[in-house]
Amino acid sequence: MTIIRAIRRWLEVRLGIDELVEKQLTGYLLPRNINAWYSLGSVLLVIFGIQVATGILLLVYYVPDAQKAFSSVSQIMNDVPFGWLIRMSHAVGSNMMVAVLLLHMLSTLFMGSYKSPRELNWLTGFILFNLVLAISLTGYLLPWSQLSFWATTVATNSAGAIPVIGTYLTEFLRGGKLVGPATLGRFFAVHVALLPVAIALLVGAHLFILERIGVSTPPFGLKETTNTWQGDRFRYEGHPGGIPFFPNYLLQDATTIMIYLAVFFAVVFFDPYLFFPPTAFVPADPYRTPAHIKPEWYFLANYQTLKVFPNELLGLMVQGAAMTFLALLPFIDRGRERHPLKRPAFLVCFIGGIILYLAMMIWGHYS
Repeated sequence: MTIIRAIRRWLEVRLGIDELVEKQLTGYLLPRNINAWYSLGSVLLVIFGIQVATGILLLVYYVPDAQKAFSSVSQIMNDVPFGWLIRMSHAVGSNMMVAVLLLHMLSTLFMGSYKSPRELNWLTGFILFNLVLAISLTGYLLPWSQLSFWATTVATNSAGAIPVIGTYLTEFLRGGKLVGPATLGRFFAVHVALLPVAIALLVGAHLFILERIGVSTPPFGLKETTNTWQGDRFRYEGHPGGIPFFPNYLLQDATTIMIYLAVFFAVVFFDPYLFFPPTAFVPADPYRTPAHIKPEWYFLANYQTLKVFPNELLGLMVQGAAMTFLALLPFIDRGRERHPLKRPAFLVCFIGGIILYLAMMIWGHYS
């Protein structure tokens, strides 16, 4: 025991572990009325970890060659021990990550947690959302199935509607005039190298800003719900009398993560093809266009928007304007009130936006 105590003291002098634990865990106080929605960030970190781990395991057998990609995926599913579990966990996980990220952003909007001084938190989160969509899109092509081949063809065709640079941008994305082996190579490199590193760096920046600014107080159960930040100097948002992160809120985090894992493994084990139409299991054939080509569920609203407008450029402009508005929302909405029921105009736009998004998604699915 003396030796262990001596080693611990030696490490403590050099690393300051007790001080770190006090600052980041037991002494890190959160608002007493904090709710489970705040745990979604921890759930996303777990999902990202699972995606990285399963992605690395898939790389052992996957071959990024147009002649071999589909057969290598079939080999993973049928011949590699537990290969089906790794592959389906990765594929289902990408869909679940988008769904949880959407819920995380909606809860942030609803509770007004994007308001000053958390503009950079919102902005880094918004960019993360787009990077997750990009990594999902690039991963979609890798199985080299009929679905992935033609969905990528349609998606890259949309870039051609941009004036002046559209044709060059389409050829740059494809590595040629048509989707082919060069496209697979480019998407593979971006999917396994560029985007994971970019996402990891941005997650680090997001957490750093959260640590510096402090966790926002939920606007529920309080008499005063206006934003009290003055903006003339930096002030960390502390929560005197709050609950410690460890063990109190860590238990809430663990509960939410367990609920997520229960749902995740229920899909993986009982309905693993929930997100996959039949064309996802047919090898890519550039000479045979499927009767119905549709993107994954989270791109259905964008897909239907492009069909509603008379030309693709107008549809892209509308979507670009909507995305720019969302990204800059903290700089546009400078109101001090954070409680959603005391912001009727915001509440109408919030609910209307969700209904419109769901309606376009359903319309896109059945159109």
